[in-house]
Amino acid sequence: MELYTPVLVLAAIAAGFAVFSVVMSAFTGPKRYNRAKVDAYECGIEPTPQALSGRFPIKYYIVAMLFIVFDIEIVFLLPWAVRSDALGWFGLVEMVIFLGTIFVAYAYVWRRGGLDWD
Repeated sequence: MELYTPVLVLAAIAAGFAVFSVVMSAFTGPKRYNRAKVDAYECGIEPTPQALSGRFPIKYYIVAMLFIVFDIEIVFLLPWAVRSDALGWFGLVEMVIFLGTIFVAYAYVWRRGGLDWD
């Protein structure tokens, strides 16, 4: 239990700070509400009912999936970069195979036009 004491103390401080911030903002924040402040912000465009129930273009989902793929690539690259000396040749070969797979996916998406902003 002694090993977890600093983690629990940090979690308690973080939770206390979050609760304190929310409570203090309710007490000290401005109380003047108008229609513009309570409406959803849509990048400077007037909110429309279609925006709430409309369909998103497929480009949105493709970009989101590409972000996830390349984000996960970074998650695997960072630990390898830190411990590459301890992994030796095996780690290098595995990372080259991994990067090759990611590069093939990137080339496929690029060739199919997934990165073009029409």
